[in-house]
Amino acid sequence: MAIIFIKLFLGKKEEIQMRKFAPLFVTPAIFLTAAALSGCAGEPAKPAREKILSGDQMLRDSQGIAQLGSRWQEGKQMVERAEIMQRDAQGKLEEARRMMEEGQKIMRESEEGYKNLKQ
Repeated sequence: MAIIFIKLFLGKKEEIQMRKFAPLFVTPAIFLTAAALSGCAGEPAKPAREKILSGDQMLRDSQGIAQLGSRWQEGKQMVERAEIMQRDAQGKLEEARRMMEEGQKIMRESEEGYKNLKQ
């Protein structure tokens, strides 16, 4: 096959040079072709048999799914309650800061008034 390629596409001089090296090109090509064909010659994978579920199994599975759904809903409600608590807490923190600032202002004014009376 390689010799036919050589004769068709190469000149006489190149053909003589290629004949010397043709076995080097043909042997790997034959080997790779044989390896590819042998890899494809194996048995195809058998499809897995579908397992037929009983009614009891389907009922157990659906109850498990329902439990997961109710558990998820419970978690969602907890998150919503926590978000409300955080908003309330944030409001209380801001109120506490305002009270502290107002109290400190009153304390400073009182101290200054006392210092002015002493002088």
